[in-house]
Amino acid sequence: MDLKARKRWSLVILLIGLPLYIMVAVSLVNWMDRAWGRQPILIELAVYIGLGILWIMPFRRVFRGIGKGE
Repeated sequence: MDLKARKRWSLVILLIGLPLYIMVAVSLVNWMDRAWGRQPILIELAVYIGLGILWIMPFRRVFRGIGKGE
């Protein structure tokens, strides 16, 4: 994939995919609150960090080198 296409895809991913992913992550934590009660802040933080790492892994190749020139 050339640089121009990767820049376009990265913009689509960040403007559409990231807000959708944030809604899913917050819904998951809210579901955990309903199912097991409020978790300690460190567990919630670990869940958010884990989900953030899990989200970016498939798109690593798209975002690699976007800030560099051709």
